[in-house]
Amino acid sequence: MKTMETAPIFLYEKQRKIYPRSVQGWFSRWRWIMVWLTQALFYGLPWLPWNGRQAVLFDLAARRFFIFDLVLYPQDFIYLTGLLVLSAYGLFFFTAVAGRLWCGYACPQTVYTEIFLWVEHRFEGERGARMKLDAAPWNWNKLWRKTGKHATWLVIGLWTGFSFVGYFTPIRALWAEAFTLGFGPWEWFWVNFYGLATYGNAGFLREQVCKYMCPYARFQSAMFDRDTLIISYDTARGEPRGPRGRGADLAASGLGSCVDCGLCVQACPVGIDIRQGLQYECIACTACIDACDHMMEKLRYPRGLIRYATENALAQQLGRARMAERILRPRVLVYGLVLLAIAAAFTASLALRSPVRVDVVRDRSTLARIVGKGEVENIYRLQLMNATERPQRYAISIDGLAQARIVDTAGIDVAPAEARWVSLAVRMAPEAAAVAGPGAHAFRFRVGVEGQPMLVAEKSTFVIPR
Repeated sequence: MKTMETAPIFLYEKQRKIYPRSVQGWFSRWRWIMVWLTQALFYGLPWLPWNGRQAVLFDLAARRFFIFDLVLYPQDFIYLTGLLVLSAYGLFFFTAVAGRLWCGYACPQTVYTEIFLWVEHRFEGERGARMKLDAAPWNWNKLWRKTGKHATWLVIGLWTGFSFVGYFTPIRALWAEAFTLGFGPWEWFWVNFYGLATYGNAGFLREQVCKYMCPYARFQSAMFDRDTLIISYDTARGEPRGPRGRGADLAASGLGSCVDCGLCVQACPVGIDIRQGLQYECIACTACIDACDHMMEKLRYPRGLIRYATENALAQQLGRARMAERILRPRVLVYGLVLLAIAAAFTASLALRSPVRVDVVRDRSTLARIVGKGEVENIYRLQLMNATERPQRYAISIDGLAQARIVDTAGIDVAPAEARWVSLAVRMAPEAAAVAGPGAHAFRFRVGVEGQPMLVAEKSTFVIPR
């Protein structure tokens, strides 16, 4: 009996390298505007001087975070939480309106991939030339082009890592250390780690980060509906596809507007065919729109065979005005109102934030004791945090504790953007202690700039022994 031989089944396909075609057009210009804006912001902020220091500095060693005129402490972590919530709702809002705008224009993966592809084009040429170069045997031409490309990628990556560390270590001091290779172990690690991560993600992984590593691609469908603007191929206008001459009569040929040139697929950085409909891999970079519009112009057909549209607009052949009306639907309005409320609360909280922070810690070694004249004394340690960049003298008083006083009422000087621990003794007259009775009694420390209204009230307790 003969046995049948079966072919092996491979569960994992080797990753096919994608060679994106460079395109020019309206959306391409906007992508490059965003590249310049985001990189000018990222690379430039650490070098911007402000009040005698750099404008944005997260000084982890001193536990100070400087953002222009703001001086934040670890106790202000709530503002980071608010910023993250604000960013999340902003992402929900813009995704519900127009899909993956963040991915297509401002995501660091997209931005650095665009930069690295530009470098690749300069060294290796357009799509066809790059494919031929990769297939060719190694020679001098291939060696210098590949070496030059990778060397430039590494420089960009390391400069990115250097700029990233410059947000945590004063960048001018870091720049001086770079010439002597005097980085500390922390700086060495993060400059190289972040630089090599940029080099690997933008130079090699590229679309694989968007398709397999980024969680946004997986849950974006929860924020989409049939009235979300997405990159869409107009099937009713484009089908059936087929080649034809320039200016050919579509009605006579029985063909749609799509000439099946494949430029939309060649321009796509993730290698999908947008004509197959909405796909989670699409990062909404709009390269396919520019490529298709260019071909439509050459054929003297109307632009917009691939365009921003909604599924309902394509199915019902809705015009732009009607499509825009349907964008303002309940989901978008709710996201927008919540986003405005969070932004208003965040802004108001920052504007009304006190310029001084106070932490009160009881002296555990001396809970309560009886001192001269029978007075009851409690010792406290106060941390005064000056959240301004001017020296301040603070006055401290107590509230809510009858016949109690601070032993030393002299003002306390705190340097700009510094925190200072001070010890205070609070005493209560014996007759007042007898009336209050033994136990813990709540009161408040009040702290303010000397000669001005009190700014902060911090709760504590005064212990009267039995």
